[in-house]
Amino acid sequence: MFSCLCLFIFLPFICLCNELLFIINFFTFKRLRYFSFYLSLILFLFSLWFLSIFDKTCFNPQFLFEIGGQLFGVDHLSVWFCILTVFIIPFCIVYSWDLLFYFRSYLIIIFFLEIFILFIFLTCNIFIFYIFFESVLIPMFLIIGIWGSQVRKVKASYYFFIYTLFSSILMLFGILVIYFETGIADLYLLSYYTFDESIHYFIWCFFFLSFLTKVPMFPLHIWLPEAHVLAPTVGSVILASLLLKLGGYGIIRISLSIFPIASIYFTPIIYVLCLLGMVYCSLTTLRQNDLKKIIAYSSVIHMSFSILGLFSFSHLGIQAGIFSMLAHGLTSSALFFLVGMLYDRTKVRLIIYFGGLCQGMPIFSFFLCFFSFSNVSFPATAGFVGELLILIGLFEKNSLIFFISLFGNGITTIFCIWLIGRIIFGNYKVVYSSKILDLSEREIYILFPFLFLVLLLGIYPKIILDYTYCYGNFLLFF
Repeated sequence: MFSCLCLFIFLPFICLCNELLFIINFFTFKRLRYFSFYLSLILFLFSLWFLSIFDKTCFNPQFLFEIGGQLFGVDHLSVWFCILTVFIIPFCIVYSWDLLFYFRSYLIIIFFLEIFILFIFLTCNIFIFYIFFESVLIPMFLIIGIWGSQVRKVKASYYFFIYTLFSSILMLFGILVIYFETGIADLYLLSYYTFDESIHYFIWCFFFLSFLTKVPMFPLHIWLPEAHVLAPTVGSVILASLLLKLGGYGIIRISLSIFPIASIYFTPIIYVLCLLGMVYCSLTTLRQNDLKKIIAYSSVIHMSFSILGLFSFSHLGIQAGIFSMLAHGLTSSALFFLVGMLYDRTKVRLIIYFGGLCQGMPIFSFFLCFFSFSNVSFPATAGFVGELLILIGLFEKNSLIFFISLFGNGITTIFCIWLIGRIIFGNYKVVYSSKILDLSEREIYILFPFLFLVLLLGIYPKIILDYTYCYGNFLLFF
């Protein structure tokens, strides 16, 4: 039966038709911008209505529909990642309001990327999951290569594409082994299948190495800082808020759900990789001068922290891992928007050129302070709730893991506070004083919804935790 869930896919396709109509000059440039924004906003509002009718007590995928003989559906896990996706895209369009360089092509790529990501979260078929898991590389490759900020953007786009593509070949091999072994491609049916022990662990490794690169986790995180630095602001936002979450989503949907025994068996290795990544990236962040690189390395730390929560195999840890990924999607997006706004004014991102911004940009300084504190898990912010629950879950599991992860977070927090003090306070550097203007109304409209949601989830996290509680029960059942 054709369900209302089809609108998740149908509305972005309308947006694509809008861009294609622009080819024959059906829309002017101004109408193109507004029409694309309003359609993407309607999709987000629809997702909120969809959430209101979602049954939180049912563990099975809901609102199933069929396209081309394949089933699609949404459950307690995918519903929030779908909402995060359709929430981010309208603000990416508004941020690019004044873009003149291939703007129609830019919107087409953005909407293709949105469709691919939604298909990943909605599909029930492991083959379709792989197809769209790899398809998202093409739009991001084009965004970095065409609209990147420096000469090395083409090199960075190939670096990102090849690094993540070849790591996924193992996942394709694992999918083929699963299908020849079971004859099943449905992700939910595979969750109830018991694999032979001789191949169980090998298949898990094939999938996890691919997800390890996408998250990314140490030591396969090398591509991320380069991609972030050379991508345009919108590319960095989508990369941090959505594409990095695909790896975490894949770990939950496949590694933990289909291969629980192997996940438990390899847990010590996961702990070592996550802790090494957190400590290494925390120390590496101290040496960075580029604001984008600093946020990129902090993303590696946060995602490693989320994976630690998932592999704690406690109900609280699993809930917190999912919550932390969603909170990071909001906070990192806002930080990259802020860095992009500063770069648009000064054409530099090196911290040595900035100081005393609160004197010339008070509104910008307020937003930067707020989201930076959320990034280091300040109380009453979404980041605090996720990381506090993860720490509680880790302390119950292993106190040594708890203290090492706390040490890595402590280094990041100290550096972040020092960074804010250096950029926002202190002596006002007048090198760019004639070019620096405070945030415009459009930029405030972009940032305020992120501020509202980060506060809302920090004060009332039950909105998401009710859903993650049900999915945690589903995982721990196995």
